[in-house]
Amino acid sequence: MLEQLLIFTRGGLILWTCKELGKALRGSPIDALIRSCLLEERSGDTSYNYDASGVAYTLRWTFHNELGLVFVAVYQKILHLLYVDDLLSMMKREFAGIYDPKRTVYDEFDDVCRQLRKEAEARAEEMRKSKQLVKPPSSVLSGKLGQGGNVRFDSGGNQRSGLSGKDDAGEKDSSAKGRNLVNGSANGHDAEQSVVEGVVKREENGALNVGPIDVNKLQGIARKKGGKKTVVVAKKATKEETKKNVKKANRVWTDKPVESKKLDFSDERGDDVVEVEEVDPGESLMDKEEIVSDSDTEEEGGEDASSNSKKKGWFSTIFQSIAGKANLEKSDLESALNALKDRLMVKNVAEEIAVQLCESVSASLEGKKLASFTTVSSIVKKAMAEALERILTPQRSIDILRDVHAAKEQGRPYVIVFVGVNGVGKSTNLAKVAYWLQQHNISVMMAACDTFRSGAVEQLKTHARRLQINLFEKGYEKDPAIVAKEAIQEATRSGKDVVLVDTAGRMQGNEPLMRALSKLIYINNPDLVLFVGEALVGNDGVDQLSNFNQKLGEFSTASNPRLIDGILLTKFDTIDDKVGAALSMVYISGAPVMFVGCGQLYQDLKKLNVDAIVKTLLK
Repeated sequence: MLEQLLIFTRGGLILWTCKELGKALRGSPIDALIRSCLLEERSGDTSYNYDASGVAYTLRWTFHNELGLVFVAVYQKILHLLYVDDLLSMMKREFAGIYDPKRTVYDEFDDVCRQLRKEAEARAEEMRKSKQLVKPPSSVLSGKLGQGGNVRFDSGGNQRSGLSGKDDAGEKDSSAKGRNLVNGSANGHDAEQSVVEGVVKREENGALNVGPIDVNKLQGIARKKGGKKTVVVAKKATKEETKKNVKKANRVWTDKPVESKKLDFSDERGDDVVEVEEVDPGESLMDKEEIVSDSDTEEEGGEDASSNSKKKGWFSTIFQSIAGKANLEKSDLESALNALKDRLMVKNVAEEIAVQLCESVSASLEGKKLASFTTVSSIVKKAMAEALERILTPQRSIDILRDVHAAKEQGRPYVIVFVGVNGVGKSTNLAKVAYWLQQHNISVMMAACDTFRSGAVEQLKTHARRLQINLFEKGYEKDPAIVAKEAIQEATRSGKDVVLVDTAGRMQGNEPLMRALSKLIYINNPDLVLFVGEALVGNDGVDQLSNFNQKLGEFSTASNPRLIDGILLTKFDTIDDKVGAALSMVYISGAPVMFVGCGQLYQDLKKLNVDAIVKTLLK
C-alpha cells in the first residue's frame, strides 16, 4: 500500500502530508527525488526508484505548473499500484481549488484525500475485475494457420483437438494424409495441397467458410528456399555483367617526374591574412574571462509566427498573440519541442538525453498560461535555456585552488588522478593543469603511473623538463597503485602541494585494467578523480563515462566507492558548434566540466563558459 502522500512547492516548502498514513519514510527519498530528478531536468519521467540500505521505494509525481506545486506518492518498490496516477490527478484538481499562496497548513485536505483514495482504489478494482471477466479469443485462426498451430476445426466450424491447423478435407479422403501430418507440418505435395485448398475466414455470425486464395503465392511460399536461390543467382549474374563492362585504365610508368600542384602556401601572405594574437608566456586561459556576444544568437519568434500563420491563418495567430492562451497543452508544445530536439541532436547531444530534456521542459510548461504578445516557440526556448543552464552549472564548488590551500594547511598534498580511454590526451592536459597551477605559485609533482604504454614515462619526462617540475617514476611493468602511493609519500616528505597522477588509457570494457584503476583509487583515496574525454565523440563519450562510473563502483571494495568527480574535455577547439558532448556528459554523470582543452600549448586550458554553451546549443 501507499507509504506517504505529500504536496510541496517548487521552492521546497511542504504544504501537506497525509496524516492518516503516518509512516516515517526510511532514508531520504524526497531529497533524492529533488536532487536527482527535479533539479537535473529528469522530471519528464514521472517515476523514480529510490534504493537505500534495507529499503526500496518507488516515487511517482505530477506538477501543477501554474501554481508551482508538486504532488508526490511514495510506495514500496515491490508493489504495482495501478491507481496512483489517477489519485495524483484527482488530488491536483481538488487541491488547486483550495490553494492559497498565503497559507502553509491544509489540515482539512485529509478528509478529501481519504475520499479520493477510496474512489481511486474502487476504480482500480473495477478495472481489474473487468479485465478478468473479458476472456481472450480461443485462437487467432489466421495466426495458427501461418504458424502450424495445434488447432483443428470440423466441417461445421467447431473447434476440436488434433494434430494440425490445416483443413480436414484431405484427411477425409485419405487417412494416410492425416497420418503424415506430424506436429502441425506436412511433407511434399500433401502440405502444399492442404494449404492451397483454402483459407479459413470468420464471418460475423461466427461460422467458418472457405474462401479462394492466390495459388501462385502459396506455391511460392511452399517452395521458398528454391525461390531464394533463383533470385541470388540472378543478382550474381547482374554483378558479373557489370564487372565485365567496367575497364580499368592501365598505369603508364615513365621516368619523367609527375607534375603536382604546390601544396605549401606558407610563404604566400596576402593582404587579407588575419594575424593571430600570441598568448603571453606565463598566462593561462584559465585566468581569462571569456566574453560572449549576443550577436551570435538567433531569434526564432518570427519563424515560429510564420509557420503558425500558415497553419492557422494570420488573423487567428495575431489574435492569439494579443489575447494570450488560457493554458498550454502538450499538443501546443510538440512542434517547438521537436524542433529543439533536432537542433540539440545536430549539436552532438545524445538522442536519449535530448528526448528526456524535451519531456522535462514539456512537463514544466503544461498548464501554464501563455502571456500576451508571446509565442510558444519563445517560451519553450526560454524554458530550455533555463534547463540547460541548471544542468551545466556545477552543484558544488569546483575551486581547486581553494581546495589545494585547504589540503596544504592539513599538511598533505592535494592529489588529482587523470583517467580515461586511450588517446584522448590525458598526459598532455595533465601538463596543462600543472602549468596553470605553477602560475599560482603552487608546487607540483607528476606521478608516472602509466606503466603499460611504451613511451608514456618519456612523454612525462619531456613535460616535466620543459616545465621544471619534479617527476616521480618507477619505469614500466610496475603496479600503478603502488607507484602512486610512493609518489604521494615522496610529495609529503618534500613538501609538494599537488600530485598529478597519470594513468594508462583503457577501454571501459577491459575488466583487468578497470580493476587496476579501481584499486589505485581505493588505495590512494585521491581528492579529485578527473575523467578526460574528447569533445568530438558525442554519444561514445556518454557511453565511456557511464561505463567508467559503473565499473569503478562494481570493482571497488569500499562500501562507498569513489566515482568520477569532474570532467576535462579535450580538443574543444576542433568541434566548431558541436558542443553537445559537454551537456551529455554532465547530464549522464552529474559531474561538472572543470577544464576545457582548446589547443596545443600549455596555456590552452580554460573554464567552461556555461552561457556560451547554452547559446551555442540553441543557436
